[in-house]
Amino acid sequence: MLDLYQATRDELIRIILAQQDLIADQERRLTALEAQLTEAQGTMARLTTQLGALIPASPDADTSSGGMAGLKPTEAPARDKRPRRKRAKSAARQRMVPTARIVHALERCPDCGAPLAGGTVKRTREVIELPAPTVSVTEHVYLERRCPDCGRRCVPPPELTGIVAGQSRLGNRLVSLIAVLRETGRLPFATIQTLLQIISGLDLSVGALVGAVHCVATHGNATLAHLKAAIRASPVVHADETGWREAGHNGYVWTFSTPTTRLFVRDTREKRVLTEMLGETFAGVLVSDFYGAYTGYTGLHQYCWAHLLRDLHVLATDHPADTRIQGWAAQVQAYFAQMQAALGADAPSRIRLAAQVRPDLAACCAPWLPAETDSPVVPAHRRLCQRITRFLPELLTFLTEEAVPPTNNAAERSLRPLVISRKISGGTRSALGSTTKMTLASLFGTWHLQGINPFFACQDVLTTPYAE
Repeated sequence: MLDLYQATRDELIRIILAQQDLIADQERRLTALEAQLTEAQGTMARLTTQLGALIPASPDADTSSGGMAGLKPTEAPARDKRPRRKRAKSAARQRMVPTARIVHALERCPDCGAPLAGGTVKRTREVIELPAPTVSVTEHVYLERRCPDCGRRCVPPPELTGIVAGQSRLGNRLVSLIAVLRETGRLPFATIQTLLQIISGLDLSVGALVGAVHCVATHGNATLAHLKAAIRASPVVHADETGWREAGHNGYVWTFSTPTTRLFVRDTREKRVLTEMLGETFAGVLVSDFYGAYTGYTGLHQYCWAHLLRDLHVLATDHPADTRIQGWAAQVQAYFAQMQAALGADAPSRIRLAAQVRPDLAACCAPWLPAETDSPVVPAHRRLCQRITRFLPELLTFLTEEAVPPTNNAAERSLRPLVISRKISGGTRSALGSTTKMTLASLFGTWHLQGINPFFACQDVLTTPYAE
């Protein structure tokens, strides 16, 4: 074989020319092969079409792609790509601020044993762990000393503010933990008792646990008064009620909520509760459903469109073949969609829309109001028309008043934790238990809306003095 490093100029030129001739010959052969491949593909396509014409297609065969029945299409049909849903941020993937740092490094080389020093960070690993749970029991000893001059016997005051509330032997942190497990975790007292015993070896009676949550509620009365004042001063208040049994007797829990405050009270379902909670000086807008206790309210009022549309949907579902009901329901829904789309407009535009929609809605319901018409009217249809006509001004308040929503969903969300708790426990056993439950629900619900850690908030509440 010729050594190219030792070859002369003429020998190299002959090699290059031979290579060029070989490349040209291969390019001619490649062109011929490509032509043969194109011809073979055309022949195969013709044969496939002829074969598809000879074989009858089954009724379930999909021939929309133009290919032979029973064969998969050569290309998948074009589809609109769905927008990729963003992954929710996971707290488990976020690095935390380290409370300690341990550096791992080799002192000697594993191969030769030479000493090692210095180095750069290759990788880091985060380990999250809880410290071993321990119970701290502190005995406070108060010595009595006698004054040598006047003979007075002197005993120091307790001076345990911020450590323990009142005469309890449970510290504020432990009481706060019990309250959080009870209210946020919705755990029975027996379960809390078992958890404390398993985790920390602490053995407390159920009575001590009950006393702990009563203590939080008692110290929270001062905060509760501030919540009631905030409700009465709010420009918009959502109200709703649900059943709550006490010692086997039926009763009702009322909720009064704003974007930052929740207040609960157990009482009867009379209108008196609404009047007492809002007070005589309330000047905001009340948002509620169509329960009779709210109908006599004389202030600014917004009735819930979600309840109305829900009843309208039930009516349309129950009468799918009645074109009159279907058309009327679609018309009312179209009016609401038009009003909802105008929420982002300026105040004059919303007021003009309210003035325009009000007679239109009244005219939409008018044909179904008379008791006697040429054609029979479904009673549920008439009742909905009567409801819209009667409360028409209060259904449009959200257009004329700023920051008023068209639905009472805030009150529904406020009641949900209590409803879940009721399904678990069935209610409370005494008036004191009901008062404690309503106080804790008000405090924890408000802290949840304000993004406050309930464990530390409970400790702050326990430092608040209260009247015996």
